[in-house]
Amino acid sequence: MITILSFYKLKKLKKLKNLRNIFFNKIHSLSAKGLIILSPEGINGTIAGSQRDTNIIKKLIIKNLNISKFDITNITKSKFIPFLKTKIKIKSEVVPINEKYNFDKKFKKKYLTPLQWNKFIQIKGLKIIDARKPFEYEVGTFKKAINPNTYNFREFKNYLNTVKKDEKIGMFCTGGIRCEKASNYLYKNGFKNIYMLKGGIINYFNKIKPRKSKWKGECFVFDNRVTIKKDATPGTYGVCNSCRMPISKKDIKSHKYKIGLSCPRCFDNLSPDQIKRFTMRHKQILNNKIQINFRKKY
Repeated sequence: MITILSFYKLKKLKKLKNLRNIFFNKIHSLSAKGLIILSPEGINGTIAGSQRDTNIIKKLIIKNLNISKFDITNITKSKFIPFLKTKIKIKSEVVPINEKYNFDKKFKKKYLTPLQWNKFIQIKGLKIIDARKPFEYEVGTFKKAINPNTYNFREFKNYLNTVKKDEKIGMFCTGGIRCEKASNYLYKNGFKNIYMLKGGIINYFNKIKPRKSKWKGECFVFDNRVTIKKDATPGTYGVCNSCRMPISKKDIKSHKYKIGLSCPRCFDNLSPDQIKRFTMRHKQILNNKIQINFRKKY
């Protein structure tokens, strides 16, 4: 069974290229793969491999960042490594919102455990904000959660400017990091009643049994599992090879779904050139699979 370790740490970091080389070389030497974002304001990543390998990588990162632990650590399991390779990217922000993270300790953030969150979201007059993208919201969300309809996280800041300062707000995202940035922005602008689901949806799935869950649907994750279910196991969605959006079993039954070419979301928007390119790409993928199976057989 593969261990998938998701983590983040908000901390001022320097010598990012050096850190990238250290982390990449160690991960590459093991049978692990994943994605890590390094920035001057912290680290955010997901690594998949054996439990032994992910533990080695975790200890290496903690040592080189000179920290005792990550802010958040989430662990899920899978029968396969959901990454094709390892990527370590250096960005100006750990999550892009066009706003530098303020490390002022006077901001006392309010985190809620999954159990506390279940009670919290039942409070009347509360505004529950899903800090993710619309397509993630469509795959699954909490009942009565608001979809801000922002198609990238930079736009999310514009939505936050419409929220009233005296409102009681609960926010959640996949692993917690987007809420960290969003809540930091709100605190800097005078908001005080901001509550966050600690560890995000993944931690909620890990701690709350499906029969007691307030979640509806599945949760999109940014790897080849595509989605995970309430018990944190890989979900039922696939990915459209054209628009790279999640596709459900219902989508596959649509006449607008063409394997390797389109889905109901993108079918009407494809240009003749795109249809030609995607068709060629799908043929190449099929050809590569045939060659691989031939070599395995003989």
